[in-house]
Amino acid sequence: MACVLVVWHSMTGGAEALADALTDGASDVSIEGVDVVRRRALDAGVDDVLAADGYLLATPENFGYMSGAMKDFFDRVYYPCLDRT
Repeated sequence: MACVLVVWHSMTGGAEALADALTDGASDVSIEGVDVVRRRALDAGVDDVLAADGYLLATPENFGYMSGAMKDFFDRVYYPCLDRT
């Protein structure tokens, strides 16, 4: 079964609402054969990334860039996943 990983970070609720919509859409009963795993950016890790077949990311824009928590997620998983994906 395919796995979609939803990684999100939100301080005000906007990006969390987007993550809710992404999760609901990807979990729709009309879509068969897809498991959806949802993680906060600070809780997601290498094992989550390696187990997933696809990724949906929701982050606010802070000063023209992704949130610090989402950047932290990418920093933690990039090198451990680099040669394994």
